[in-house]
Amino acid sequence: MPPLPSRRSIASLAAAVTVAAAFALGGCAEEQPQPMPFKPVPAERILKPGYTEPGEGLVAVDVRRERTRNVIVKFRDAPVYVDGERVTDLMDGEHVAFYLKPGVHRIGVTTQFDPVIELRFLVDPRYTNRASVAFDKDHHIGIRRVAQ
Repeated sequence: MPPLPSRRSIASLAAAVTVAAAFALGGCAEEQPQPMPFKPVPAERILKPGYTEPGEGLVAVDVRRERTRNVIVKFRDAPVYVDGERVTDLMDGEHVAFYLKPGVHRIGVTTQFDPVIELRFLVDPRYTNRASVAFDKDHHIGIRRVAQ
């Protein structure tokens, strides 16, 4: 009959199994990124500054480009249009505030690969005036109104 293992060797083996299991399970779980605030579009990329300046009777409309880990679309610029005029480009994780008169406006986005996609956007100081720009699973750009 073989000799029984000592308590010390059993404890060492148990510790090794515990460490190995922790590494194995930790490798399976996807680490969720910490939420980060959106960065404002730099002033030098604003082509039509009149749309981004506050004024009396104007309502702020926040347009945000959602962050992505997808490298195929992450570094594409997304030109943004207001009522048919190109105002700026949005990069990954950026936002821009437009100051518009109440009423219906057209906010559009595109890429070098996509046609301009427009959203008829009712600007009203009583509502949340925020739009989200994101890419779908086929790497096409889209825009939609979102709640605060």
